[in-house]
Amino acid sequence: MIILIQSIDRVGLVAAISGITAKHGHNIVSLREHVDKVENRFFMRIETESETAAAPLEAEIRAVLPQDAIVTINPQPEKKIVVMVTKEYHCLADILVRNYFRTLGASVQCVIGNHSVLENICARFDVPFHLVSHEEHDKQTFENKLAQIIGEHQPDYIVLAKFMRILSPAFVKQFPMRIINIHHSFLPAFAGAHPYRKAFERGVKLIGATSHFVTDELDEGPIIAQQVIPVNHSFTASGMMKAGQEIEVSVLARALRLVFTDRVFVYENKTVVFE
Repeated sequence: MIILIQSIDRVGLVAAISGITAKHGHNIVSLREHVDKVENRFFMRIETESETAAAPLEAEIRAVLPQDAIVTINPQPEKKIVVMVTKEYHCLADILVRNYFRTLGASVQCVIGNHSVLENICARFDVPFHLVSHEEHDKQTFENKLAQIIGEHQPDYIVLAKFMRILSPAFVKQFPMRIINIHHSFLPAFAGAHPYRKAFERGVKLIGATSHFVTDELDEGPIIAQQVIPVNHSFTASGMMKAGQEIEVSVLARALRLVFTDRVFVYENKTVVFE
């Protein structure tokens, strides 16, 4: 059983919560907690070996927590996702392979592309592909079609695996903290388009990738995972892009693993991540 808790902090929460789990016969195998002292916010993730009815346990836990507490017990063990892509294959290919061998921690319901380039690789893995061209529709119609397909599959999360279109605030609002993006820079550096070219022009010595939840502000959402690698004067912009694609795959895979195993808490515009 997994128990996730977020609330205002106060003395005695850990003791009270662990006492309740013991009362219900739960052997705790993992307990991670964190207090944000600036925000006075308490976060906890518990794994137990025992399985009992969630409702009575949740009621008792809520009774010892502040009123604003968020408590989730036994979230969906295997998430459902919809993947959105444009033309680049590297992140999608990694997701499809993991999905095929059931190591993703989620089930890919479909892939939506605004170009048809990646339809063939989806067919090879027997994953439905939907083409919604941004060139044939105005932005509102384009996003309405995206939302319609997503709604048919009812995913837990939407993964932007190098989806190179900016989504409107109205679209994002439909899926709060459920859209996960991979951005090809170490944010907050080089947000927006063409980060490798900007990095090359700036002469940076590190390039990186960032996976984050999507919000109304472009590339400003809560960060889930990041990674950097060194570069030097010998790298061209295209060389940086090729090197960066490898860490894009790595960072997105790590972020998805953390989210799918319920190790990421969001508060305000930051995350608490229990690895």
